[in-house]
Amino acid sequence: MSIGQALPRLEDARFLSGRACFVDDLKFPGMLHAVVVRSPQAHAAYGRIDTRAVRAMPGVRAVFTSADIARYPAVIPIRLGPLPGFERYLQPALAQQRVRYVGEPVAVVVADNRYLAEDAAEALEIDYEALPVVLGAHAGMTDSSVIHPAAGTNIGTRYTSAIGEPGDAFRRAAHVRKARFRCHRHSAMPLETRGLVVVPNDGKLALWGATKVNFQNRRALAQMLGIPVETIEMIETDVGGSFGVRGEFYPEDFLIPFAARELGKPVKWIEDRREHMIAANHSREMECKLELAVSREGEILGMRAQLICDMGAYVRTNGSVVPAKAAQFLLGPYRIRNFECEVIGVMTNKTPVGTFRAPGRYEANFFRERLFDMACGDFGFDAAQFRRRNLIRPEELPWSIGKLVPYEPASEYDNGDYPALFDRALDAFGHPRLSRGQQPDGRLHGVGMACFVESSGAGPAETARVVVRGADRFDVYVGSSSSGQGHETSMAQILAGELGVPVEGIRVFHGSTGIVPNGYGTYHSRAIVMGGSAILLAARKLKQQLAEKASGRAIDFGAFVGEEAMATFEQSKRTYTYGAHLAHVAVDPQTAQVEVLRYLSVEDIGRAINPLIVHGQAIGAAVQGLGASFLDEFKYDEEGQLLTGSLADYLLPLATDFPAVEALTFENSPSALNPLGVKGAGEGGIVAVGGAVANAVANALEPLGAEITALPLSLDNLSGAIRAARRRNSVPNTK
Repeated sequence: MSIGQALPRLEDARFLSGRACFVDDLKFPGMLHAVVVRSPQAHAAYGRIDTRAVRAMPGVRAVFTSADIARYPAVIPIRLGPLPGFERYLQPALAQQRVRYVGEPVAVVVADNRYLAEDAAEALEIDYEALPVVLGAHAGMTDSSVIHPAAGTNIGTRYTSAIGEPGDAFRRAAHVRKARFRCHRHSAMPLETRGLVVVPNDGKLALWGATKVNFQNRRALAQMLGIPVETIEMIETDVGGSFGVRGEFYPEDFLIPFAARELGKPVKWIEDRREHMIAANHSREMECKLELAVSREGEILGMRAQLICDMGAYVRTNGSVVPAKAAQFLLGPYRIRNFECEVIGVMTNKTPVGTFRAPGRYEANFFRERLFDMACGDFGFDAAQFRRRNLIRPEELPWSIGKLVPYEPASEYDNGDYPALFDRALDAFGHPRLSRGQQPDGRLHGVGMACFVESSGAGPAETARVVVRGADRFDVYVGSSSSGQGHETSMAQILAGELGVPVEGIRVFHGSTGIVPNGYGTYHSRAIVMGGSAILLAARKLKQQLAEKASGRAIDFGAFVGEEAMATFEQSKRTYTYGAHLAHVAVDPQTAQVEVLRYLSVEDIGRAINPLIVHGQAIGAAVQGLGASFLDEFKYDEEGQLLTGSLADYLLPLATDFPAVEALTFENSPSALNPLGVKGAGEGGIVAVGGAVANAVANALEPLGAEITALPLSLDNLSGAIRAARRRNSVPNTK
């Protein structure tokens, strides 16, 4: 039995011995190097670019501007979440007479090596005429400066979703609590930045370094270039992390294939860290006006919200997901029958928005769980009891949340026991026994909690192929991509468990477009739910084929070398994990420094293929969430320049920053929506971090009366909140 075993990752031997092959490791004869020339201004017009002097520089092979690609429909398409109105703000592969954010591609230089290309890019002179800069969503909503004149407004989308009768719920409420919250702009920082190597050969293109949604990206590229999709192959290399940011279709995913095709030579492009920070998708920045209606006994009667989301300068492939899912997941795992939310997406002169691990959910959980604690403080409810009272009960599942997302059908939570798991989390954390208030060292201790529900396993389908290579040797090919999650191990375990063979003899090939007819990639914690289920079905089909050929005898796989089976798993419904996060912090009221004394993440994922990998995902996600909640932040100046554009300014957590992180994973509620019974395990560790630590810090600072309504909980923000509280309360600052 291989499924359920905590096996060390099979791929780690390759990584730890230095035998992994990342995109920058690839070298081809005659390979050229591309550098993208990016706008230094946030909003400006420019005229024709004179490239003659740069083209004449030694070693420079080409300089491409928007004029060179004008004959192609090179506009980045929306892949997910076509919210109404956003189709007016799509990004061209190269800016056309106007730039709209610092980092927007304006030209591409191709040279014999990276050094020459960098020098040539620096030498390219472009005259910019500055235009008014729109820095925030509220400023954008005034339309005093319209970023996209053809659209006529900066309000990209505006819609309202509702279930039940929220107006009636608020009229009946004994208590109403409202507040305004803000979540900051930040994003993922994979160890390896983005990159691509494109090799043209006899009218075909091989793209190395593709990942995440390769079949979709291949179709998009073929349409832009006007060539048959079969002439493009996207090949997945080893990847140093994604977290939702890598692998979407970016301008470079057209520009580098275009350059290679034009020049008839292999072309490599590798993003540097500065480029990643100004050009790869940002995420999370939004404000929320949230209002809660509660009965005298503490029952939630209704909720109303307005979300204002800063979308950046363009709507990219999956940017719509962020505001749409924030609205949907404001409900959380609670029995809220009356709900209304207005969503406003606003265009600004910042880097465009896309998804980042638990998009919209991280923000929504912070908004909701913070308001819950504020309401409990005002109305005298115990925070844990308030949540327990309002959690959806197992007998009420499946629970419909209606049609809250315009581009999706109505949805429902599938199965589970939310109150029981919440109690397990409280018991494991020792919640009632934890110290609060001021301690002998002068620090203020606080405890916070947050409950969540998280969707995973998005369809529509995934395909897998299994091939017999020997008595105990098999190859598995699957359309799902991998970016370091351990898929090769988990997927091998699924096949080994079904066929009853050693896991060590199984090789897993993933993501590339030439290995299966189609695939939908890896996002929304879907790889094992969809791809793993496809492997299971393919294994069962292979056993059936061989059993028929063996005529009743025991199957000897060695006698059927080359035999293969392929299967597709389809499912339109999502699985839902659920759980709770708890945090215990100590805050120094003089310095605003916060120490996370203990952090616990608890989640029911249905079934764990490899508990060791699941545990690593949960711990890593929690640390990533803690970094996001305390450290990570993109800040801009008044001219739209990114101030935190290096790792000296954009702070990331070190291994020593959050040592007291624990994770408990349960398998109490296997999914009935797939043959493995699994639910996604990649995002539950991060979804509720902002809410839990904000509540803990607010609990610690309660004696001072400090208000915590915004992330991040940085030194600047917390010290400002403490100073404001002291001014309000006329408490002298003795520092």
